[in-house]
Amino acid sequence: MTFLRRPLQAAASLLAFACALPALAALPTVPAPAAEAAPAVGAGSLLQAGFGMLVVLGLIFLCAWMARRFGLQRFGGGSLVKVVSSSMVGQRERVVVVEVGATWLVLGVTASQINTLHTLPAQAVPAAPSAAPLDTRTSQALGLFAQKLRESLGVRPRAGE
Repeated sequence: MTFLRRPLQAAASLLAFACALPALAALPTVPAPAAEAAPAVGAGSLLQAGFGMLVVLGLIFLCAWMARRFGLQRFGGGSLVKVVSSSMVGQRERVVVVEVGATWLVLGVTASQINTLHTLPAQAVPAAPSAAPLDTRTSQALGLFAQKLRESLGVRPRAGE
């Protein structure tokens, strides 16, 4: 049916084949060895490739986590602008305290803009407060919870408990 629709294309391709036929006949032929076959892909090579891909993906996620955890801060103390503190106040909004020289700027940061909320002189950063000691009632409740958890897991209590 295609020969009827496109007679010129069919004639051209038949002519090209006829011209190439003597060239194909003149080429020497080399018999392919019958004993050699294409190597089969085994389970070991698939396992090795899969493991390699998992290692590379793991390294990518580790680098992304470290960049997010440490904030991609430059190593070195020569920067003029330092982030003192940051706190999320919404899904995409945060309040950031930035130190510029001897001044702290309290900034409101959104997805589309940054506003200065307050300016104050730089201060010493307070140390993180230590955990307050637990009162007796809370410590008893934690001990009871630990005991119930051990019982539900089938773990025997240690000596002295």
